[in-house]
Amino acid sequence: MNMTKSLWPSGDNTEVLIQAARQGDTEAVNQLLDRHRGPIRRLVEVRLDRKVQRRVDVSDVVQEVLVEASGRLQKYLDDPVMAFHLWLRQIAWDHIIDTYRRHRVSAKRNMDREQPIAGGGRVDESSVDLAIQLCDPAMTPAAVATQREIATQVEAAIQKLDEGDREVILMRHYEHLSNLEIAEVLNLNPPAASMRYLRAVRRLKAVLEEDKENFGVDNDSQG
Repeated sequence: MNMTKSLWPSGDNTEVLIQAARQGDTEAVNQLLDRHRGPIRRLVEVRLDRKVQRRVDVSDVVQEVLVEASGRLQKYLDDPVMAFHLWLRQIAWDHIIDTYRRHRVSAKRNMDREQPIAGGGRVDESSVDLAIQLCDPAMTPAAVATQREIATQVEAAIQKLDEGDREVILMRHYEHLSNLEIAEVLNLNPPAASMRYLRAVRRLKAVLEEDKENFGVDNDSQG
């Protein structure tokens, strides 16, 4: 899995800013939070239900996350329990869930879910990439329409997974977190996180195969 697509900024700048912030440099604090504004926005766009996104301003959610992060930053600096971007992700995730729950009445299709899910509106590039990997690593569909069709099928299949499987697939392929990062988020050791991911992929493939067979039966019955 190529992790160069990670939502979060890479390099040593973050650690330099954290060290400066720990020394009381307020400008470093501002730069640190601003450096992560874009990634937080992308996370919200990726993980907040599409129907809810039509009713809320993503920028407002991002600002709420940054305000809370600013208020809790000193405690984090005193005791950094995890990587900074994962700490920010947890705050953002809490706000994503809260926003979803407050507005889910309008998202009728997913009213019974307690967590937001990706998909259901526009085909994400990550869905196309995942579709190609699941179907055939060497597959390079010439037609964009074919890619979009397969990606849509993948998104629908992801939504049929149970919560644990769906979450690890979304973190790996939509948030582009590494196995070590997923392990930290889920409070698992890396081998356990890897096994959970592989199990989720197997189940996703099984759902896709089942959907494919059902689609074939439907076509035969109409023929």
